[in-house]
Amino acid sequence: MFHKAIDLKFLDGTALAVTFQDGKVKRYDMRCLFSKYPQLKALEDRELFLSGKLMGAYGIVWNDELDIEAETVYEDGETVRVETGAYHGASAKAVAAARAQAGLSQKELAERTGIDQSDISKIERGVANPSVATLERIAAALGGELSVSITVPVNG
Repeated sequence: MFHKAIDLKFLDGTALAVTFQDGKVKRYDMRCLFSKYPQLKALEDRELFLSGKLMGAYGIVWNDELDIEAETVYEDGETVRVETGAYHGASAKAVAAARAQAGLSQKELAERTGIDQSDISKIERGVANPSVATLERIAAALGGELSVSITVPVNG
């Protein structure tokens, strides 16, 4: 399973804070890779370090020679907090998976639903809080139906 990065912040030195679609915020210091990948030492240049960007949801790139996979940050980084309420991971994952299963692009889904492609993207990245009506429109456009589940722990 790939963990999608949705936000990137630069911390002191060569440390990153990456927020993932599941709400986990991971701290990762690039310095731990310097002995294995000496070219990454170039990131000690603060200006270069601050030029990094999320490339899609799967990696951070500084230039053609310097990058790191988001999955590495997720697996090896330290969880510093979990965002709750701000990211809507369950609906995001469900919409993205259903759209992929239907073989549609975000643009095609937008055309079928009348929802802007940028809003579809926000929903799939977990940074939007879609209404039930919006999720029903998406489900219908994909030939499916919306299903909601609430699980309550059993006492005893």
